[in-house]
Amino acid sequence: MNSKPMQPCPGPVGRREFLKIGGLGLGALSGGLDPNLTRLLAGEQSPAGLNKDFSVILLWANGGPSHIDTFDMKPLAPSEYRGEFNPIKTNVPGMEICQLLPNLAQMADKFSIVRSLHHNRNEHSGGTCRFLSGYTPTAANPGDAEYPEMGSVVASQLEHQVRDIPLFIANTKFYGGGPAYLGPAYSPFLFSGDPNSSKFSVGNLSVNDSAAAALKKRNQLLSQFDTFRRELDKSGSMSALDKFNNRALAMLTSDRTSKAFDLSAEPEALRDEYGRTTWGQGLLLARRLVESGVRLVQLQASFRLSKKAGRTSNWDDHSVNADIFQAYRERMPVFDQAVPALINDLQRRGLDQNVLFIFCGEFGRTPLVRNQDKSKRPGRDHWCRAMSIFLAGGGLKMGQAIGATNAKGEHPVDRVMNSNDLLATIYQKFGIDTHQAYYDNTGRPIPILTDGKPIPELL
Repeated sequence: MNSKPMQPCPGPVGRREFLKIGGLGLGALSGGLDPNLTRLLAGEQSPAGLNKDFSVILLWANGGPSHIDTFDMKPLAPSEYRGEFNPIKTNVPGMEICQLLPNLAQMADKFSIVRSLHHNRNEHSGGTCRFLSGYTPTAANPGDAEYPEMGSVVASQLEHQVRDIPLFIANTKFYGGGPAYLGPAYSPFLFSGDPNSSKFSVGNLSVNDSAAAALKKRNQLLSQFDTFRRELDKSGSMSALDKFNNRALAMLTSDRTSKAFDLSAEPEALRDEYGRTTWGQGLLLARRLVESGVRLVQLQASFRLSKKAGRTSNWDDHSVNADIFQAYRERMPVFDQAVPALINDLQRRGLDQNVLFIFCGEFGRTPLVRNQDKSKRPGRDHWCRAMSIFLAGGGLKMGQAIGATNAKGEHPVDRVMNSNDLLATIYQKFGIDTHQAYYDNTGRPIPILTDGKPIPELL
């Protein structure tokens, strides 16, 4: 694969190029072998400047959360814009948020809101690719990212730091996300299901299964390819693949990985504090993961609405999908328990200076409420011209609202920022130089970002 970062990175292919965590990399064989793989495996030095302590928990509201109904309310706007909720004061003078978030309102000094980001893609996966990669995709709704998402870049840049735990973990593949030309080795390690449920699984291993038995089956499958592998082994690359497999086994059977996923080790009172919900236990698990060395955890904020509220489990609150206001009445109390619990837990453990929590989606929602469903229930549509980003921790400056939109929440009017500014801020905290470039599948060098500046108010 042509996924090599240009200088100062040490070689043309990542050390995990043929390893797809959870599947031991057989699928990656289709990407072709690189003769420099063996040489790269010998290198163990991390690029200079990388921050070994910083990590991110991203709670992703797939479908697009409404900025006007959460963190950028417009109580003086006409009723068809402002919606049904009222703002409430927070413990930060001048900052107001939605009435459905009373717990967060009492701790606004521990988070910041950026209200003036925007980008140029109004489709779900196109917007996701644009937001998380910093590049505008060619396709309107690519099933997979055309450019590497942030987590894949982080996994590539920081891969030399650990051997026994995945760097990038998610509870689902994002629609429009993925490693693109970096290759499947930099896809997230996936877990699925409600952490409260017996159906919760890690990779393709159930947490209740015998890891040893499952890995034995994998090794048997690998052995069936042995003849094929040896025929290909003209340059010593297959010996390198054996090392990859050994590292995969070490990662999947390591104490650090298994302990990180073991929520039963947490006190019952703390689990109750987070809430016995998918979001609550998911965020508690995310805290365990970053505490164990994972660098980026992505959680898709799916939520099962009542029939009264709507028919979707995402945040795509068109009138034809949901009554947006009823949906928020059901979602936000759960959010208002789980997120404050995470913020407080990180602070108690001294992790708030190194762990950044982010809540956002691919875009905001239209300021104008629409009633296009035959039932005339209210909804809002896609809106990439304005969105609100919720941030907590990470050693950033908290207790502020940065930027502003106009009186109807239609577009930024103060501190107007491209969404790449947020990516640039995060990459700077990781110690990643965004001028570095990877070669795409045509051999063209693509910088990590072509534009975007870190947000000075946060730093």
